[in-house]
Amino acid sequence: MIEKIMARSVRIVCAGGMAATLAAPAFAQEAANAPLQRVEITGSSIKRASAETASPIQVISRDDLVKSGKSTVAEYLQTLTADGAGSLPTTFGNGFAAGSTAISLRGLGATSTLVLLNGRRMAPFARADDGQKSFTDLSSVPMNIVERIEVLKDGASSLYGADAIAGVVNIILRKDFTGLEFKGETGWSRYDDAKQNKASLTWGTGSLDEDKYNWVINAEYSQNDKLAASARKDRDWIGHGDLRPWGYPLGTQFANGYISGSSASPSPAGALRDPNTKQYVALPGCEQFSNVTPADPKGGCLWYQDKFRSMLPEVEGINLYTRGTWQINDNLQAYTELGFSERKASFTLTPGSTSSTVVFPGTNGGPNQIINYGNDIVMGANHPQNPYGKPVLMRYSLWDVGASTRTAENRFNRFVVGLKGSNAGWDWETGYTHSQSSLDLDWTNMLNMKALKAALANGTYLIGAQASKNPQSVYDAIRTTATSHSTTKLDIVDFKASRELFELPGGAMGLAIGGEHRREKLDNPSLSGTEDGTINSSYTAAFGDSKVSAIYVEALAPVWKGVEVTGAMRYDKYDHFNSTTPKLGLKWTPVKSFALRGTYSEGFRAPSAAENNPLSQAVGSAPVRDPIRCPNGTPAAGGATTTDCAISVQAIKIGNPDLQPEKSKGYTLGMVWDPIQDLSLAVDAWKIKRSNEINPVSYAEAALSPTAVRNSAQNLVDANGNPIPNTGTLLVLSGAYRNSSYTQVSGVDLDVKQRLRLGQYGRATIGLNWTHVASWLRVESDTLQYQFAGTHGNCDTSNCAGTPKNKGTLTASWDIDQFNLATQVNYRSSMKNIKFEGDLCASKLADGTPAPNGCRLASFTTVDLTGRWNFSKQLTLTASVSNLFDRVAPLDPLTYGGISFNPMDASGAIGRYFKLGANYKFF
Repeated sequence: MIEKIMARSVRIVCAGGMAATLAAPAFAQEAANAPLQRVEITGSSIKRASAETASPIQVISRDDLVKSGKSTVAEYLQTLTADGAGSLPTTFGNGFAAGSTAISLRGLGATSTLVLLNGRRMAPFARADDGQKSFTDLSSVPMNIVERIEVLKDGASSLYGADAIAGVVNIILRKDFTGLEFKGETGWSRYDDAKQNKASLTWGTGSLDEDKYNWVINAEYSQNDKLAASARKDRDWIGHGDLRPWGYPLGTQFANGYISGSSASPSPAGALRDPNTKQYVALPGCEQFSNVTPADPKGGCLWYQDKFRSMLPEVEGINLYTRGTWQINDNLQAYTELGFSERKASFTLTPGSTSSTVVFPGTNGGPNQIINYGNDIVMGANHPQNPYGKPVLMRYSLWDVGASTRTAENRFNRFVVGLKGSNAGWDWETGYTHSQSSLDLDWTNMLNMKALKAALANGTYLIGAQASKNPQSVYDAIRTTATSHSTTKLDIVDFKASRELFELPGGAMGLAIGGEHRREKLDNPSLSGTEDGTINSSYTAAFGDSKVSAIYVEALAPVWKGVEVTGAMRYDKYDHFNSTTPKLGLKWTPVKSFALRGTYSEGFRAPSAAENNPLSQAVGSAPVRDPIRCPNGTPAAGGATTTDCAISVQAIKIGNPDLQPEKSKGYTLGMVWDPIQDLSLAVDAWKIKRSNEINPVSYAEAALSPTAVRNSAQNLVDANGNPIPNTGTLLVLSGAYRNSSYTQVSGVDLDVKQRLRLGQYGRATIGLNWTHVASWLRVESDTLQYQFAGTHGNCDTSNCAGTPKNKGTLTASWDIDQFNLATQVNYRSSMKNIKFEGDLCASKLADGTPAPNGCRLASFTTVDLTGRWNFSKQLTLTASVSNLFDRVAPLDPLTYGGISFNPMDASGAIGRYFKLGANYKFF
């Protein structure tokens, strides 16, 4: 009796967010009369009477997805309070993996969150994030065919192997649909832009019980308009690179074209370095290009990146999915799945410049080569625009060539064939999976730097105000399109079986065994022209081929009434190492309304091809404070500027064949409690320690290294005007991947659910889902530690979004007659605008005051509202409003994921957003 009741009541408690709030219809009294069914839940291979194990699991139903108003799986999952830094939103279009989306549980990065589709792996996105982190692209999953999503919030390497350090997201698609259903949706912002359109058609036939088969087909099409950053110029600071109206200095991270004595930023008019004074002087004609006011007081042609950059990419995609199931006899079932998706995303960035710094491999695997075109490209002595009569350094942004449009076209396909059945007391399943992802990158208006260098040296290429005189032949020589074609492939053969063994005082002993063999291949060549430093982009490539064989065993022991002990063990054999990962769990139910639960797990992450192959290399960029030119947060004398206090620099990361896998230990301890009828509470404390981490040298540490490459032409000068060696502006940091640090994160999850029975006024549900991050600590050594909880770091991770200590969602749903009204309040707490605890403020106002708001990024809260009207049995109408009160995202001067707003707060940048939809069932 206790097990029957807790099977339902605990399931209600543990499903977080809108999931448990709206999904489970039964109460404890109803559960007692419900038929007992065995289910299999993510994180266990043993079917059981209770849908809840000792692990905290969040179940998101199909209805929850509809009521959320979200258009994609990624949009919904990124509202979860367990999602953190390293998550990849659609808005982050200037990253390595632009055009993709990913979730990062506990902020440990997308590479430590295992994503499954129908319980099996998918081929990773064909370009690693940050050139390092392999992950699954959520945009390849069709939204309208999702049955439910199960989020396991603790480690599960004991069953699934690598990458499940922070948890598992299992997306389960519909398998038994019958009928024909069409769904259409359109959306637009309050500014009548950022439009989205989506349509899907689902058809299914056959009943497994009566016809012995079922076949379902789903086709989904989506299209999103591009949104320029400049389209929000009237929305306070959103999209503004120029933050001077809010008290910031001229040289923030998105500023260009300014002159600072012996250094200058590229401008559309051009600037030449006077060979006598060593100072940069702007060429005439700035008024033709830039109307930024106030102008640069030192005469530069000032401009900001929001003139060109996109805020949202243009996206067009199609998802196709089909599944066939055949009930061969009472004990044997066959099935197959076919999936295909194609998604094209296009994002606009700024024009190229003459001062790019590029990195590429040396000949025959020799040391990396670095070309600082800022010192290499000069305007020739006889150039018509050179008044000095000798070759001079120059800074020029090639607006006449045009902005670079970067298009990513991703194709994903998946094939599964399998059998499942029951024999001799065993429930078993086996299958073969082939999955492949391909990515075609097309970057327009890239520069042939060698041709550009020659054209400026011999005077055949005119710049700035004189550029209109250039013949087409000049542009044909200096302008190029860079392309690459990358693929990842995954093949898996798997088997699992489970059964009940013998009776224990609390019930039947359960056992599961399983194994798999998989092969993963990655072929990610760099963009054309980067292999020898020809274009204005650095070399980034990854190659690899690995094989994995694994076996596992799991046991469920109801040792006495109300006490359930679970244990699992998995052994993985890789080409160069092996790993054994255990997991233990305990659930105690002393009374029907209360249960205690806890788990201990060990996990691992194998080095990816991007990390352990010496032929793999990545060059990325992020802001860093220059410890030489900006000591103690103040620009040094002799030519340093505030830009040096948050300068964006490149970092080379090189594969290391001696890497060992990352390892982890995870702990959870919690309770579920129904104190009164219709009220459920769940509290779970969690802690994860990930050791032997695979990281390059941190940006902050690398900036102190003597290997850091600096621009010698921009050295600081002493009181007598003499250059100080090795004090030029930072250009490139470097370091191979290494097993070095460990990260330890801990916190608490809270779920509260309240059902309200309103009689003739229907029924309502209220839910609160809250995550508190108590600590997010990275330890590089005994003397070098970084505490990121509550700060804007970790900025070595994608987009520098920060680590808020608290995230919460408050949900409410009301059903009356054929209507449903649902709302969700989304909250994230404030963060210190520092890169780690104890660091100096990362941003300052022009007067030196810590910024924003005394060095604190404000908290942010939005309200979403959705409505549904079941007009008839066939027709359902839906409407939603995101960011109902049109809250503006707080000003964030540090992140590079969005221009002056945090990518976590994208809804506050886009503004109030409306959607209308219709769902029609033909039969």
